Amino acid sequence: MPLNDTARPLRTPGIALAVAGLLLAGCASNGSGQHDTGSRAETGTTAPSRPDRTASLAPLPAAIPSALTPYYQQKLSWQGCQPQGFECATMRVPLDYGHPSAGDIRLAVSRKKATGPGERLGSLLVNPGGPGGSAIDYLADAAVRYPAPVRAQYDMVAVDPRGVARSAPVTCLTDAEMDAYTQTDITPDSPTEEDAVVTADQRFSAGCRRRSAKLLPHVSTVESARDMDVLRALLGDAKLTYVGKSYGTFLGATYAGLFPSRVGRMVLDGAMDPTLTALETGRQQAAGFETAFQAFAKDCVAHSDCPMGTTTEAAGAYIDHFLKNLDAHPLPAGNRRLVEALGTTGLTEAMYSKEMWPLLRAALTAANSGDGTPLLALSDQYYERGPNGTYANLMYANTAVNCLDLPAATNGPAAVEAALPSFRKASPHFGTGFAWMSLSCASWPVKPTGRPERIEAKGAAPIVVVGTTRDPATPYPWARSLAAQLSSGHLITYDGDGHTAYVTGSDCVDTAVNVYLLTGRPPHPDLRCT
Repeated sequence: MPLNDTARPLRTPGIALAVAGLLLAGCASNGSGQHDTGSRAETGTTAPSRPDRTASLAPLPAAIPSALTPYYQQKLSWQGCQPQGFECATMRVPLDYGHPSAGDIRLAVSRKKATGPGERLGSLLVNPGGPGGSAIDYLADAAVRYPAPVRAQYDMVAVDPRGVARSAPVTCLTDAEMDAYTQTDITPDSPTEEDAVVTADQRFSAGCRRRSAKLLPHVSTVESARDMDVLRALLGDAKLTYVGKSYGTFLGATYAGLFPSRVGRMVLDGAMDPTLTALETGRQQAAGFETAFQAFAKDCVAHSDCPMGTTTEAAGAYIDHFLKNLDAHPLPAGNRRLVEALGTTGLTEAMYSKEMWPLLRAALTAANSGDGTPLLALSDQYYERGPNGTYANLMYANTAVNCLDLPAATNGPAAVEAALPSFRKASPHFGTGFAWMSLSCASWPVKPTGRPERIEAKGAAPIVVVGTTRDPATPYPWARSLAAQLSSGHLITYDGDGHTAYVTGSDCVDTAVNVYLLTGRPPHPDLRCT
């Protein structure tokens, strides 16, 4: 992720699958400021009211406040770092922009200078999404695989956002605790299992409060967008040139809304819709995964090695039976077990890229033979769990950011049960799990600071929005909505599968984006690529 309560972060699966997986998670406070240890009956049950669709993100004053001058005028000390040929630095930003003198945090920055030949066009900042995805890790691949003309004329730059990876990371659970959390049954069949979902989320929230209390109120997307403006100035660029994928589109759009006059060439690929509530986002994402699964099933049954049958109807029935059976009878997977929750995660992980479909076919075939190891490996990839059992902080940062960015989708089991019919209608195969994941931050210890609102960025230079018609995690209507909201939005539609489109194999998309980045000329209105 990201922006809703699905406990699925939103980050791009990466270029050539170098960074596989994507997650969308979101949560928000119950307003108490304390960890709720109550039973199911004691948790809230009301859903948030619908937002004012006319509310729009207001820009900040163009002048830099004097209290922020020391941050905007600091000097970056670049040092050689890995990978070879890259430079790294650390930048200071205020922990709290409302009180800049109260202390600061350090953010990690990396860059690969323009390779030439040709005129240097400035810096190109990239972000792969999440929230919680490491932009620096993504840059290591992007600076090699982005189109050569773009790399020739731009210094490619990344900053791990606050709370992420190398930049004051949020921490919440031990690795063993995280293992237990990822195995929580999100399709509860009884009140006892419903209690277990609530308890797991409460323990997660309590761990974050215990280990990262000072940081939790200050990892919002608005604050990260303000950090990007400090970095823009330190790089010597009058305007920000940016490619954001998945949740990175919300980060970029937020920057444009706050600093419209400082927008340079901006590409938002796999777009979020900032007007949606957390509940709406989760329900529409469930529908996106249903669409992606149907595309996978259609492809699978055309192969002789498909383990799900010979028709899409048979494939749907197979996956329902498979997950139900996994709930009752987990599969061995080396020295671990593949339970239903991990199997579902592995399944959805493979929906992010068509290139992973053969891996999923093979994993399901192995599972049919009693071996859950390949499907568990896909789940581990999603959660960024290493072979030695250690986790990156992806899920912790993801939840912490989204808890601030939107009010909670649901506040208790009764609200989830009320929402279940609409989720199941949107996604017969995955709707139940998505609905129960909407509880993930009902007990969050910090009040949300954001809300659903339009982002218009009036006065900004042209902004290119890219949407993929069968994107599982950021459904195509979100791209249409964001492009329409932005006063200078230009939509590229990619008729295809997978999450995000730039540098994933479409010459049409790549050419249009490259021309825009190199010349500033946006694509023809409503360009459609196949």
